[in-house]
Amino acid sequence: MKKYCHLNDLLQISLLAILILATNNCSMASSAQRPAACPTSGQALIEAIKIHEPLTFCGEQVPLKEDDVMERLERELLICLDNSDDIIIWLKRANRYLSYVEKTLLNNSMPDDLKYIVIAESSLRTHAVSGKGAVGYWQFIESTAAKYGLTVNKDIDERRNFFLSTQAALRYLKDLYGIFGSWTLAAAAYNMGEDGLKTEILIQGTNNFYQLYLYQETQRYIFRILAIKIILSNPGKYGYLLTGDDLYKPLEFTQTTITANQPVPLSIVAQAAKTHFKAIKELNPQLRNYYLPTGSFTIYLPRDGAIGFSERYENLLSAWFKEKKERIYVVQEGDNLALIAGRFNVSVKALLLWNGLNNTSKLIPGQKLVVFSEKITPSDYYSGKNSPENDSH
Repeated sequence: MKKYCHLNDLLQISLLAILILATNNCSMASSAQRPAACPTSGQALIEAIKIHEPLTFCGEQVPLKEDDVMERLERELLICLDNSDDIIIWLKRANRYLSYVEKTLLNNSMPDDLKYIVIAESSLRTHAVSGKGAVGYWQFIESTAAKYGLTVNKDIDERRNFFLSTQAALRYLKDLYGIFGSWTLAAAAYNMGEDGLKTEILIQGTNNFYQLYLYQETQRYIFRILAIKIILSNPGKYGYLLTGDDLYKPLEFTQTTITANQPVPLSIVAQAAKTHFKAIKELNPQLRNYYLPTGSFTIYLPRDGAIGFSERYENLLSAWFKEKKERIYVVQEGDNLALIAGRFNVSVKALLLWNGLNNTSKLIPGQKLVVFSEKITPSDYYSGKNSPENDSH
């Protein structure tokens, strides 16, 4: 399910900038100089959506002379222009992300227009999720993600990694082009699935996208991409005059590989990188939890924290392993998570995270739990003093 802008019944367009741009001379001129009539906001919008030149998608002609094609395109333009907040975010985020897409497309000899698909899919949002379970920038469902080499499990979801998911999406689009021989059809298949599109082409007897009767979502999908292309190719026409300072900066990071033989807290990684937990999570949205899982992983670090990272990481990790061995509580008869959490003044969620448990986990007497609390000392553990019966409180 894709996100479409909402068009209210009265078409009360929020793009006041269009009217301001269109009527600038009217508002600035003296009454003697002012034209007899100034355009209304509706008239300014009508002029704004007029297409005066040929339009293509990936070099393939859009048949604008066909009445229904022009109507469908104008509808998507109106819908998008009714959401100026979306357009502003597209323009700002495009500066952060699209140069990588453009470079990757060029390196793969693929059309530049394909970059607009990622905006149509997610508005360049890391955590975009559709009602059908599609996730991330390029809105992969889990089976297609796995087919194109993206890891998706309880710890990692590479659909949220912009760079890896972009590479996977372009491989998928190239395969779809190989099947259909048209980038327009490839984009349509990206939305509805290749098997569904193959069936419609077979049943309807045409491979011309603009003559196919498809699900409404897919019928609108190509026109939404075209609307995005039109607006982002000439934002000034629609009143969006952003400067370089208005745009979001491209991501800057250094890659490193970490191999762990047991889960490692991301807070350790953050400390070693001279940053904070939030920065590591935002640079690595594919990491779903509070820990880097067991295995070998390439992660992104802030550039400022890359020098000396490995040495700091090893020292911090060694200290953490040592402390972890010293913060052990042995589960006693009658214990539960809430009781243990209260005794050591920690939260139940913290206990779950420290020990890889969940809300349904059952505790067993004699089970060892890691509890990072000053109330637990090595001598307490070895002498059994940390049992509830010995609680001085």
